[in-house]
Amino acid sequence: MESIRRIARNSDSKEKQEMYMNEILWSERKRIWCGLPWTFTNYQFTKDKFTVKSGLFTKIEDDVRLYRITDITLKQTFIQRIFGIGSIICSSSDRTLGDFTIQNIKNSREVKETLSDLIERARKENRVFSREDLGYGESDYEVDNN
Repeated sequence: MESIRRIARNSDSKEKQEMYMNEILWSERKRIWCGLPWTFTNYQFTKDKFTVKSGLFTKIEDDVRLYRITDITLKQTFIQRIFGIGSIICSSSDRTLGDFTIQNIKNSREVKETLSDLIERARKENRVFSREDLGYGESDYEVDNN
């Protein structure tokens, strides 16, 4: 009986894994300067990708895999702090989206921390390492121009 349960569990594991990876963990609409969600841009992320959906008449949906994001920065202007919103600036190696900004979102500090944790997890799962992770740097090499 236990072996049948184990086989059933293993056969569903790919489907469960796909559902788990595609589960939306966070979704937020871009807000205008005063914090009202009167725009046609929506941001969301799952365990493995970040998606930007924009447009009213022409819809554009752009994805970037989380392991391709190399750096994130939180930026809050004085007005954004007053209204409790912020922007997250992301640098990525994605060809279509490139560097992008998640503009005027609520709870920006918590979103940044969650996104940072997911990025690190995705980089480890995909075995993606940067030069600084490998210990390479400018100070490690001496250049002899002779």
